Amino acid sequence: MSVNVSNLEKHLSTRSYVEGYTPSQADVHLFKLLSEAPAGSPHVSRWYNHINSYTKEFDSLSGSSKAGEAFIGGSSEAPAAAAADDDDDVDLFGSDDEEEDAEAEKLKAERVAAYNAKKAASEKPKIAAKSVVTLEVKPWDDETDMKALEDAVRSIEQDGLLWGSSKLVAIGYGIKKLQITLVIEDEKVSLDELQEKVAEFEDFVQSTDVAAMQKL
Repeated sequence: MSVNVSNLEKHLSTRSYVEGYTPSQADVHLFKLLSEAPAGSPHVSRWYNHINSYTKEFDSLSGSSKAGEAFIGGSSEAPAAAAADDDDDVDLFGSDDEEEDAEAEKLKAERVAAYNAKKAASEKPKIAAKSVVTLEVKPWDDETDMKALEDAVRSIEQDGLLWGSSKLVAIGYGIKKLQITLVIEDEKVSLDELQEKVAEFEDFVQSTDVAAMQKL
């Protein structure tokens, strides 16, 4: 019996073994029929030298010589059938590869998640830009209830807004204005909109003005 080296060369040009993904009795069967690595057949030579490293393990290798027998002799039909059988084993578009692809994608996703988590942990948290503002609120006259006016102003609640200390400042004719400090997060609070909200207390408020503003 002799090995059809030409057909075996074509077969091994896309595979590492005669059958499946690991050495088997099919490889052993063909290996024993060859006395040496055939010249002019690089894929068979590569396979031959690789299988030669398993000589001490031949008896323990799994599988049968069925697929290997297909490459014995000069028949072109048998190798074709063997290649077809082996394609069934490889099943490039079958469940085995799908499972491997799914595992690869899962592993990739886990690595990306771990990288993002590590990156997030190493990054310094972004500090929100803030400003300290002194807002002046003028009443209508000296009869305006300034306590009620201040309570109305402080009733405005908004994310990024913190009211601070306040005082009454005389502006003449017995009239006092409310001067109140506040801290705002610049991205969350618009001073124009805040002043509009204060002006809605029209029973108390005549006008508002930003007396001072400083970035923190």
